[in-house]
Amino acid sequence: MRRFEAAEAGRKVADLESIIREFEQMVHDLDRQIGSEEDRTGVKDISHFAYSTFAKAAAQRRDNLKVSIADLRLKLDAAVHERDEAQENLARAETGDDRETDRSRRRGERSSAMMG
Repeated sequence: MRRFEAAEAGRKVADLESIIREFEQMVHDLDRQIGSEEDRTGVKDISHFAYSTFAKAAAQRRDNLKVSIADLRLKLDAAVHERDEAQENLARAETGDDRETDRSRRRGERSSAMMG
């Protein structure tokens, strides 16, 4: 059970990292598209009446992605903490199991020595 929890927590961290990377790439692509559109139209001031509606929409999408990335980073921090705890619990459980196995083995050796 602890092994499953540790693996699941690791997958969650990997998924969040992947989503963040994808969103960051989308932000980069949108920045490039906005720059190209501003160069094409010659209007770089977003408050100008002739500013491209495409560039405005792309900028809004980019800004929304940045907010999402910030939120995902908070979730990633929590997921990393959960993963680390799950791995520590797994390590403790495995160490505890090893100790119990050693104790059982020693009991068995003592019983054999007493009988023999």
